[in-house]
Amino acid sequence: MNNILFVALGGSIGAVFRYMISILMVQLFGSAFPFGTLLVNILGSFMMGIIYALGQVSEVSPEIKALVGVGLLGALTTFSTFSNETLLLIQSGAWLKAFFNIALNLCLCIFMVYLGQQLVFSRI
Repeated sequence: MNNILFVALGGSIGAVFRYMISILMVQLFGSAFPFGTLLVNILGSFMMGIIYALGQVSEVSPEIKALVGVGLLGALTTFSTFSNETLLLIQSGAWLKAFFNIALNLCLCIFMVYLGQQLVFSRI
């Protein structure tokens, strides 16, 4: 039962962070490209790499995994929003933006998981 509370706490924090980052990115860059979703997915991927690697080299408590790995990162990152925004770009005829959205989310997020893991593994 405690882990459910940690997931809920982390999820509420992650959702608020995602909302704030999305608003900031629209204010900075406008809404022609979904930079907010891209940024939260990149940050979340980097943090996931760190959490995973820490779990490989030391004991990470189930509570921390629930709080950060499931709750915070689950609410911060968002595949459904990415998918919807990509479809909207396609439907509006912005094929190049849709392609870059897919490529950037996929490539940068996989790279950020790797970078997060390497940050932890290189400290050992």
